[in-house]
Amino acid sequence: MIQSGAKPAVEPVDLSDVGEIKDILGFHIRLAYVAVYRHFMETFTDLDLTQKQVSVLWLVSDNPGIAQTDLAQRLHMDRATTMGIVNRLEARGYLRRGPSPPDRRRKTLYLTDEGDKMLLRARGCIWEHERWLKSRFTKKEVETLMSLLDRIHT
Repeated sequence: MIQSGAKPAVEPVDLSDVGEIKDILGFHIRLAYVAVYRHFMETFTDLDLTQKQVSVLWLVSDNPGIAQTDLAQRLHMDRATTMGIVNRLEARGYLRRGPSPPDRRRKTLYLTDEGDKMLLRARGCIWEHERWLKSRFTKKEVETLMSLLDRIHT
């Protein structure tokens, strides 16, 4: 969690000396992503979790017994990256693997009790991060922004 009196995660960006690139939409999307990512990482410092690890924990919690391959597909990650994340979370005691009843070659995933506890803490950090992010916009602007971003990634 962010400590009071700590330096803000996101410093204002001076675009007066970047030239024509300041008119490139992708450049502004990148700056926004960096600001959001920095704040997320600062919010999660005490938990030592990445965005992808939190996403994996959350999806496994919502879908107990999900296959690793289905998890990778839902998160738009390759199988190797997903396996690495799952391996790290399993080593930390947050996930356990099990065989899939219809196909024992497939591995299914479940949260452990420790994983449930960590996800509960992570969700608190996520809501803190969301409050920070959404505080920059009105409710209507958040709805519009999400709709516009959907056009890019769907």
